[in-house]
Amino acid sequence: MAETLASCSESTLTDRYQTTIPDPVRKVLGLNKRDKIQYTIQPNGQVVISRADNTESDPILGQFLSFLAQDIERNPQHIRAISEDLVNRVQSLVAGIEIDLDAPLVDEDE
Repeated sequence: MAETLASCSESTLTDRYQTTIPDPVRKVLGLNKRDKIQYTIQPNGQVVISRADNTESDPILGQFLSFLAQDIERNPQHIRAISEDLVNRVQSLVAGIEIDLDAPLVDEDE
C-alpha cells in the first residue's frame, strides 16, 4: 500500500492581514480568482482550509438551526409527530401550486 506524504506550503500575512494562497494549494482546491475559501476550526485548534460551497449561507438561519438542534438534544420529550390532519390540511393548501426554486425573486419579495 502506497503511503501518501503530506506537503506543506506557506505564505505571509500583510499589514492588512491578507495573504496569497500558494499555487499548490490553489491547484489542489481548484481555486480561481474570486472563489471563496472556507476555514474550519477543529476542536484541537487546527484549521482546515477548503473551497467554499458556492451557495450563500444565511448566518441567521444557521444560528436558528443550531438552536433547534440543541433544543432537540436537550428536550427530546418535546418532539411530536405531525398529525395526519395537519398533513392533509397543508397538502390541500398547496395542491396544484408549482414553484420554481431557481427562479429569481421579484423586487417586492426580496
